[in-house]
Amino acid sequence: MSTIKLSPRQQEIIKLVKENPPITSEKLASKLNVTRAALRPDLAILTMTGILEARPKVGYIYSQKPSNSILYEYIRKMKVKDIMTKPVVTGEETKVYDAIVYLFLNDVGTLFIENNGCLVGAVSRKDFLKIAIGGTDMHQVPVGVIMTRMPNIIYVDTEDLAYVAAKKIIEHEVDSLPVVEKFKEGNKELYKIVGKVSKTNITKLFVKLGD
Repeated sequence: MSTIKLSPRQQEIIKLVKENPPITSEKLASKLNVTRAALRPDLAILTMTGILEARPKVGYIYSQKPSNSILYEYIRKMKVKDIMTKPVVTGEETKVYDAIVYLFLNDVGTLFIENNGCLVGAVSRKDFLKIAIGGTDMHQVPVGVIMTRMPNIIYVDTEDLAYVAAKKIIEHEVDSLPVVEKFKEGNKELYKIVGKVSKTNITKLFVKLGD
């Protein structure tokens, strides 16, 4: 049987729920000194795997159900390649103004920047907002000037678990992650972008599980 690998905070949540049943998310957040929003992913995992039971208007209690439930097995096996979608990419020389238009036309939060098919950077709505506030001529500056460059981009590959991708999105507070395939050219390691996993992808997965 597989066992669930819980984070230290998830273990602490279980401990608090056992000691104070039933306990609301507000009280849990207060005891852990975090926001309710920060706790939501942990509580979602713990309830979906059957460790905790959520009772509306009452709070959370510790469940006696086996933790290796069918739902957990489904989550455990779901991989990035099963939920990823097509990335929206552009080149380094694209002017910031054109990149902003492209971003909104595609209704995404992040543009990935590639060069010869390889991931070299990423630029988000926050990056665009900063440069707009700064008064820079967006018709002249290329997006390559403001993007976050590799190797400072958090990424996943197709065989990573969807759970790992969701955790990275939350921990690094990003809108989406590029999905890459690594390859070598001489002594240099390069990253071909083959997809993306976003908050929307994760939300759709949760809706699918709910159905």
